Amino acid sequence: MIKDIPHIKVEDLLIAIVPREDASDASDLQLWDSYIINLKEDNIKNVLINTTGYGEIDGEMRKTATFRYFFEEIPALGVVLIEPIDNQLFNLSHEFWVSFQFEGHLFDKKYVFVTGSIDPINFTLVPFLGRKGVMIR
Repeated sequence: MIKDIPHIKVEDLLIAIVPREDASDASDLQLWDSYIINLKEDNIKNVLINTTGYGEIDGEMRKTATFRYFFEEIPALGVVLIEPIDNQLFNLSHEFWVSFQFEGHLFDKKYVFVTGSIDPINFTLVPFLGRKGVMIR
């Protein structure tokens, strides 16, 4: 029965989008990078990430291709590069759907960077990268 399935909240995992390190001005940089960051004190396993972009451009609905990434394990307090994102796509929403195993349970969470949120005015210091970017926990 569905009531017997534990609903455990995903904690200590975040997605960050940061400008490339060689940028002098983030607003002029064409490619940014997306990362998954494991803030847990233990490894997470069998991590599957689906990414897609969607939204409206010039009154027309658009959607990017969906990409899937698999990481057998992300270490405790670890950072893994997911994919680059072209700044010409920042006028779309970007969705990262993450599934993983931890302590015998299967978890999943959808992280959505809404249109306009990937902007230097929303920067914060990203843990373990030591760089500024936009992140969702």
